[in-house]
Amino acid sequence: MLDTDLNNAAARKQELEQAEDSAIFGDGDVGAVRTALTDCNVAIALLEKTIEAADKRRAAAAQSEARADIAALGDEIKSKAASLGERWRTVHRLIEQLRQELFEADALNRAITTANGLFDAAGVADLKINLTTTRRAAMAGPRATLPARLSRPAMQADRLLLSFLSPGGALDPRPALGAPVESVKSKFIPASERG
Repeated sequence: MLDTDLNNAAARKQELEQAEDSAIFGDGDVGAVRTALTDCNVAIALLEKTIEAADKRRAAAAQSEARADIAALGDEIKSKAASLGERWRTVHRLIEQLRQELFEADALNRAITTANGLFDAAGVADLKINLTTTRRAAMAGPRATLPARLSRPAMQADRLLLSFLSPGGALDPRPALGAPVESVKSKFIPASERG
């Protein structure tokens, strides 16, 4: 509205300037035209100041709104940082729990390996426990779905964690040649047993 008023006042000023030119050459009252022109100039100056003040108020309001948005984002990020800290504490607790479970599983694994050796020596191989089959069966099951976006460090950590679950991974070394895996005996015949 102010811009429209300013445009109208500028058009009126142009008309009055033309009327002043005509009045100077005897077509009209020069004094009345000049008074109207002065009033028009005052109105234009007032409108320009009003528009400038409105622009400043608009800019200040936009800046204030931007500051409010930044403050709100700051609060949201603080909340996310607290949640992130809680997640890392959970990760730490689970990793320590995993380590403890690995230590205990390793102790059981060593005990069973020793017993398997004794069963072999005693000629009762049917009592042996297949550690590979046991481990693979225990680690089978559903896995978490990867999110659509994952950072490079998170992908590397995920691959490392999956290596504990995957056949042939960190906890699943290749069985000896000829050893049965998942109850399937290999067709490999050692050289010493070949005819």
